[in-house]
Order: sequence, then structure tokens, then C-alpha cells
Amino acid sequence: MDIEKNIGKDFSGVISVVEKDKIIYQKAFGYRDRANEIPNTVDTRFETASAGKAFVAAAILKLIEEGSLSFETALGDVLDFDLQGIDKKVTVYELLTHTSGIPDYFDEYVMENYEDLWVEVPNYRIRTSKDLLPLFIDKPMMYARGEKFQYNNSGYVMLGLLIEALKKVPFDVYLQEIIFDPAGMKDTGYFEMDRLPARCAYAYIYDEVRGDYRNNIYSVDVKGTGAGGAFTTAEDVEKFWKALESGKIMSKEMFHVMKKPQGKVSFYGYGLWILDLDTPCFQGSDPGVNFYTSFDLKEERIITILSNVEYDAETLHDHIRNELSK
Repeated sequence: MDIEKNIGKDFSGVISVVEKDKIIYQKAFGYRDRANEIPNTVDTRFETASAGKAFVAAAILKLIEEGSLSFETALGDVLDFDLQGIDKKVTVYELLTHTSGIPDYFDEYVMENYEDLWVEVPNYRIRTSKDLLPLFIDKPMMYARGEKFQYNNSGYVMLGLLIEALKKVPFDVYLQEIIFDPAGMKDTGYFEMDRLPARCAYAYIYDEVRGDYRNNIYSVDVKGTGAGGAFTTAEDVEKFWKALESGKIMSKEMFHVMKKPQGKVSFYGYGLWILDLDTPCFQGSDPGVNFYTSFDLKEERIITILSNVEYDAETLHDHIRNELSK
């Protein structure tokens, strides 16, 4: 087994492979602070972009399990502000499965650069899920709810707002209470970019013109929202997977539902992508950020890649997975 042959020289971040609770491979590459040449370490906290959708989905499933919500609960049943052009009948199920049709503030089917969002709305104003509403609340529905699967960031913003409406606390406070603390994820949280705690990596974007790197502090939301933006470590990701499997966050039966294909697609459950029936995964990418993790339940193997540069973590993951399968 030669994992390192697949790792490019420009990779910066952490790669971790754990099988049956034993570390098979774990190594840090590059710098968390390039200017001061402070290296990444295996306990460095990395931005994870849309990976946070898995945390939000788990929290929503927890609320469903306890009876505070149902899959058929509609936005208009819970939220007390004007939804404008958004169909008030959009359900929790449709939000979870990217079938809601609500306008996506960052439609990855037509937009290429997340940085373009902040031309008119400064990114430093985005510190809560509600702060993103002006980017999409007044736009028309993209298609009739339930019509099709189309990956949708706004849908998870709305799920974050549903949590806040029900629990009367910021969604990340609720995630801390029912996911991060029970799972022992002591290094995970939604941190403000201008108030980062210890061991957080700066994320870097390569500047083709100048031939050097700049960090992404003007390229992403100042603080994560329901759509993503959590910081975490490889160890905490592994703890999250094991907490799901063991029933620490929700029942084992609900985790089975979470990782089961939903609707007309075979590749998405609730907040989790599905490589095969035994291997759920989740991922994220933003300017300067790439993240990918999978849990092979049959082999009890967790592969996690966290990168603070723009690197194809998914392809690297697939190479590692194939190498381990030989």
C-alpha cells in the first residue's frame, strides 16, 4: 500500500485513514500560516465549507426523532417572517434532499466563483444564516417543489433557521449541544474569521498573475451558516462518524435512514452523499478550501482529507480508497 504516491506536491492539509479504530495513515502537509511558516499538524482545525450540511441534517433528524419536526413540516408552519416568493409549503424533506426548488443564493449550476457573491454584499456582514436571506429571499422559485434534485445551499440555510426558530438559540449553539459535545468533538465549531481560536489554518487561493498565495478572508462568509462553514479536525470528523454509528447523536435506526438514498436519486440521503450502500460520505469546497470524508461501514474504515488550498480532495480520496482496496 502506497498512499503517498497519489499526493501531489502542492497539497496542504491533513490526510487520515482509520480502520477498526486503528490509524492506518495520518499525516499533515504544508502550512497553516504560510507567511510565518507555521506547519499544519494533525490537530489543525480546517474550514470545511459545505461539509457542515451533514451536521445540520443530523440536527434536523434529531428534532424529527424527538417530535419537534416531521419530514412534512412546511416552512410556513415554523418561520414567522415573510418568505416572499418562496413557496410556504416547501417541506423539511425537500430542503434536506435538495428538491425544494427555492432560489439558491449560490447556484453551482450557473455560478463558478463563490467570491462573486460579495461584490454587492460585503462578506463581513455574513455572520448568521439570516444575513444570507437578502441574497435570495426576493427571487422566484427555480422550479416547483419536489420536481427534481438540484443541489441547493439556500435550502440548508433555511434548515438552520428552522432550528433557530424552534430552539430559540443560534443553530451552531444547538449543534454544539446535541452533536459536538456528545461526540467529543472538542475542536469543532463555527468560528468567525476575524476571531479565530488556536490551531485554525488560514485557507489559501493561488494567484495565477502574481504567482503566490492570498488567504480567503475576503472570499467566504465571516462565519458559517446552515449551508456550511464549520471548522474541524480529522479526529473530530472520525468522532462524528462513530457517534452516528453508535447512536450517540440519534438512534441507529435514524442513522440508517440518514444514509439511505432518497427520492429519485441513488446518490444522496439526508446531508450525506452515497458512494454505495455501505459507504456514505460528505464533502465541501470553497475558495481555498477542500474537504472530503467517507465511512466504509463494512470495512470500518474512515478516510478524511482536509485541505487549506484548492486541491481536488475527491479525486485524492478515490485514489486512496482504491489503493486500500487492493
